[in-house]
Amino acid sequence: MKIIAIAAVTAGGKTTVVNEVKKQLKNVKSLHFDDYSFDGEVDDFYAWVMQGADYNVWDLSPLIKDICEIKKNESCDYLLLDYPFAYCHKELSKWIDCAIFIDTPLDIAMARRVLRDMRNATGEEIRQDMEIYLKYARVAYTQMRKDIMPSSDYVIDGTKELRKMVEEIKGIIENMDQNGVGNCCKVQ
Repeated sequence: MKIIAIAAVTAGGKTTVVNEVKKQLKNVKSLHFDDYSFDGEVDDFYAWVMQGADYNVWDLSPLIKDICEIKKNESCDYLLLDYPFAYCHKELSKWIDCAIFIDTPLDIAMARRVLRDMRNATGEEIRQDMEIYLKYARVAYTQMRKDIMPSSDYVIDGTKELRKMVEEIKGIIENMDQNGVGNCCKVQ
């Protein structure tokens, strides 16, 4: 089984891409970061970045436990991780065979997040959210692009249509299979 992490900023397309790749490949499982609650989760992303942006503050043991269970009990060819950190979390990085970063421009990710999460919000609520983003949250988005993108094995253009991104990822996976590679080109 090969474990492939799909990373991006919030609303960068991780879940959509993982779900579509899962539909198109046989014998695939997926785990989604947002389905978990972790000890050490960051509440104040601005302070987190100002203190050095340590991705290891998240205790990812529940996710790692599920990865181990799937490896032990499930017969699948691929495990897709809808997971934002690529190789930047020390413990989880040991499990990843390949990390793919979806490079979605921050304005597109922000628009998607507002459309997805603020459907019923008032104009005032959206304005307040934008103020918080500009004052406090944007720094975390840019930090993640600075850290996660270069630590990934592959970078996919997040402005491409879904079909093209999925085809590109499937090509990466096929290349892994043809080369018999466990870690596709893992950055150490």
